[in-house]
Amino acid sequence: MLDFLFTYYSYRPARLLRWHPGPGPELSDASEFLRWPAYRETGHGVELGPLPESRRSTVEFVRELLTATAGREPRLGCLGLHEWAMVYRSADVRHEDWPLRLGNAGTDAVVDSLPVRCTHFDAFRFFTPAARPLNMLQPQRSDQVALEQPGCLHVGMDLYKWCYKLDPYAPSDLVADCFELALDIRSLDMRASPYDLAPLGYAPVRIETAQGRAEYVREQAGFTERARPLRARLIAVCEVLLRGE
Repeated sequence: MLDFLFTYYSYRPARLLRWHPGPGPELSDASEFLRWPAYRETGHGVELGPLPESRRSTVEFVRELLTATAGREPRLGCLGLHEWAMVYRSADVRHEDWPLRLGNAGTDAVVDSLPVRCTHFDAFRFFTPAARPLNMLQPQRSDQVALEQPGCLHVGMDLYKWCYKLDPYAPSDLVADCFELALDIRSLDMRASPYDLAPLGYAPVRIETAQGRAEYVREQAGFTERARPLRARLIAVCEVLLRGE
């Protein structure tokens, strides 16, 4: 299930392992970095050059999105139902090699019994046609800046995506920290899903029970707090790049 981090997120492992210092540091004895056009020689070594104008709009969008997200109160009531809504009243499942813990009818009953509160377009777009009208919102791509909020698991995982969208300008230590967060969040995402992944070592978070819902919210709140300083660091990188420092 962790292949999600290299399929949905398209950053290749080889690039994840490649080190970049981010804007500012000057590297000595580092002529090998000149193979990448983002770098330039200085009087004493090598450094990242200024952000190309062609990439400015991407950095502006990332800053706008993350700043808007950071300014909102987290909502912790989604309970991971996005994965359940992706198989609701459908004979098809996204992970066909793994059975549904409660079967099709039991899965549908959980979705019918709980409010569906997904604010993330890239989760909502995979809802089944029957599940879409159940959601409290109907997110569109154009709503992303207006709707994303820091309690959302996918928003936390997406910090990794926004880092690699800035490659090679995001410092590798920040990319690694965001990848580690995404890895841990993905574990909860799958444990709270409708699939039986116990054979893979993912003990279920049973959101169909009050105890399971409380467990989910506790873990979700913890990830929200872990994401907060990473988001701030990434916003700061965007601001440095846009100022041309």
